[in-house]
Amino acid sequence: MTAIVSIRDLVKTYDSGFQALKRVSLDIQEGEILALLGPNGAGKTTLISTICGIVRPTSGLITVGGHDVARDWRAARSLIGLVPQEIALEPFETVFRSVSFSRGLYGRPADPGHVERVLRQLSLWDKKDSTIQPLSGGMKRRVLIAKALAHRPQVLFLDEPTAGVDVELRKDMWAVVADLRAQGVTIILTTHYIEEAEAIADRVGIINHGEILLVEDKASLMSRMGRKELQVDLAEPIETVPETLARHALELDEGGRSLIYTYDAAGERTGIVTLLGEMRGAGLQIADLATRQSSLEDIFVDLVRTGR
Repeated sequence: MTAIVSIRDLVKTYDSGFQALKRVSLDIQEGEILALLGPNGAGKTTLISTICGIVRPTSGLITVGGHDVARDWRAARSLIGLVPQEIALEPFETVFRSVSFSRGLYGRPADPGHVERVLRQLSLWDKKDSTIQPLSGGMKRRVLIAKALAHRPQVLFLDEPTAGVDVELRKDMWAVVADLRAQGVTIILTTHYIEEAEAIADRVGIINHGEILLVEDKASLMSRMGRKELQVDLAEPIETVPETLARHALELDEGGRSLIYTYDAAGERTGIVTLLGEMRGAGLQIADLATRQSSLEDIFVDLVRTGR
């Protein structure tokens, strides 16, 4: 795949001395959905704002579609659509005119047909003559996406697009994103809802303290770093793990009724058969068994906590 966005050694240091981005290097492939995860203050919005030309970098190189964002900014920005976190819309303007106006900001001629297609795609066509003010929060976010798509960008940045949106509408938004990707639009998504990344992303990037900790294919990441747990419920509670089972690094729950065994599901041998045999040999009676696969959220929390 071809990189449509390329970032090399990007640094952003504010006048206060705070370094928001620390030599960030990243390639974003054409046509992919990249989910950028990180805690508050990690540098997600600063990174997006710098790529989009809103924030000036201290040093480093950014190209979009081969255009240098600093030197050839007009060509670079014409390829970019941005949906910001904040809902900033003219409250008394109609939906149709608001979206049409965004085309003019990029020097595009009027194209009512394209605006209609975008509004229909986002389920906004029946609201085309409505002013912005009475729309729900979810509808206003859809208008923001429509405005970002008005000039036919090749790269779409979604900065927390479903913040404050109910679960049903959030899933509708995921469907919209998947549809855009099918049309060839490259999408970079920042989110606090890790299930979004797990549901729709091709690759996952994790950023913390202004540094990219990793960027990896989602399935590969979950296979490589994911863990599986076996929960063994006991017929009778115990106070401590028997010494004969110490080598299995078992965790005992607070009530003493369950033992947790962590293993590599992709390994040739999980050790479960041996463990269960040794538990019976230790006199433990098993009441039930259950397994659990670690989620992307578990991996994210571990990476942010350890910094690697």
